[in-house]
Amino acid sequence: MTYVALLRGINVGGNNKVDMKELKKVFEGAGMSSVKTYINSGNIIFADNVHRTEELPAILEAAILAHFSLSIKVLVYSFDDFGQIAANIPDNWTNDQEMKSDVWFLWPEADDAAVLEQLTIKPEIDRVKYVPGAVLWSVDKAFVTKSGMQKVIGTKLYKLVTIRNVNTVRKLLGLMEEMR
Repeated sequence: MTYVALLRGINVGGNNKVDMKELKKVFEGAGMSSVKTYINSGNIIFADNVHRTEELPAILEAAILAHFSLSIKVLVYSFDDFGQIAANIPDNWTNDQEMKSDVWFLWPEADDAAVLEQLTIKPEIDRVKYVPGAVLWSVDKAFVTKSGMQKVIGTKLYKLVTIRNVNTVRKLLGLMEEMR
């Protein structure tokens, strides 16, 4: 089965430095196959036909801890689950000079439509949607600093998400499709 692993908080601001070539070897050492990394922020496409999806985060977190001595949280999505999230991103959402559009991937304990109640959403500027596994968020670049979504940084909820922009999500889905 084809999966994507999303690592939280690596190579950000000079912290939790992880070399992607080394990370690839760590995944292979943990029994994963066809391992491919994408950009330097902890996106790994891989195949595994041995373990259940729910088992993979603990296996990968333990392998990362053993090799890098870093406690890094890992979210794992199957091709189908990741594809469902990506399919819900509106086609006109971009991440460019005009618009900032992100996918906030949720750890299981935060994965519920009620997560929206924990957010400060300014409907006049924020476009926000919950889908199983993620919160989709977009705002025009001119209003990013006024967006209510900035208020989640530093909260308990913020520790239960890992964020990727929509361009990265679309690219990861394409890489998963190529692997299949």
